[in-house]
Amino acid sequence: MNYKYFTVTNIGLKRSDNEDSLGIFEIENGILAIVCDGLGGNKAGEVASQLSVNTVYEFFKSSTESDYSKRIKSAIAQANKRIIDKASTSDDFKGMATTIEVLFLLNNTAYCGHVGDSRTYNLLNGKLEQLTKDHSFVQKLIDEGFLTNVEAENHPNRNIIMRALGDNSAIEIDLSKISLNPSDDILFFLCTDGVTTVIKDNELEEILTDYDKINSTLSDMIEQRGAPDNFSFIVIKNT
Repeated sequence: MNYKYFTVTNIGLKRSDNEDSLGIFEIENGILAIVCDGLGGNKAGEVASQLSVNTVYEFFKSSTESDYSKRIKSAIAQANKRIIDKASTSDDFKGMATTIEVLFLLNNTAYCGHVGDSRTYNLLNGKLEQLTKDHSFVQKLIDEGFLTNVEAENHPNRNIIMRALGDNSAIEIDLSKISLNPSDDILFFLCTDGVTTVIKDNELEEILTDYDKINSTLSDMIEQRGAPDNFSFIVIKNT
């Protein structure tokens, strides 16, 4: 299956630094996409997110593991270790962390790895599905029945995340694998929460249906709503 793709990263309108990092690479006739949203002061979040992108790419590319889900898991675990090691070298980096989304597309299969509250979506024949579940305080309240999805949209603690690379050495990584039909209209969308805190899923579903206008339409809408955070996304569509 062949794909076309593009990436966008933007500082937004309220932040002084862009702590998002992303990368997309062609490896072993497949496509590896990575999106990270860094956390921490003194640009430490930027260091954590970029270190994660570089580490996952390098580890994934050099690995001989034939099970791509296991390869993603090992690559993310390696990134987590490097962040923790780096954080111990300087007070400037202490406490730095990052979310991560990893997607590898090969033949008719998609392999996903996820930690944090960035997201991976699949638009299949015009229908949007969120493939990941946020590791956030608000999502925990939803799961436990204390909040509805509508109430969560404006919850004051919606930006608190429960899991991120750099938190601890025994990081728990969500993995998933889906089979794809080449005859379907398939689009993958990976993004940081700078997108999803201001854009609702029903809006995103409509925007993603027109590949050529996604960048301008989505970026303009986020900025019109104040772009309070850095926002970054990767779009991958089958051709």
